[in-house]
Amino acid sequence: WSLYFTKCVEKSPNLALPDNTLIVAAVRKFHLSTYKLPCFARYSLNFLLGAGQVDGEILETLWAPFNKISPTAQSMSQAHCQEILDDHMRSSN
Repeated sequence: WSLYFTKCVEKSPNLALPDNTLIVAAVRKFHLSTYKLPCFARYSLNFLLGAGQVDGEILETLWAPFNKISPTAQSMSQAHCQEILDDHMRSSN
């Protein structure tokens, strides 16, 4: 994604980057183990200045609890389903 990100932003009428913006590519820790070993030092969040010690996988960690409520949510109206999902999302934070 990092190879074409700035080109995609430049082509978009709705997106813009401030001048002198530096974009540093990184790979989330969970997925980094599937990459080749030379990619580890280059794309690891461990070596990215200011990244902190995060796994970068917050969305994936929310799916398991959502899977438990999904059978119930399927039979709800759109508004009720949104309310329930929002409630569970807030509880997880």
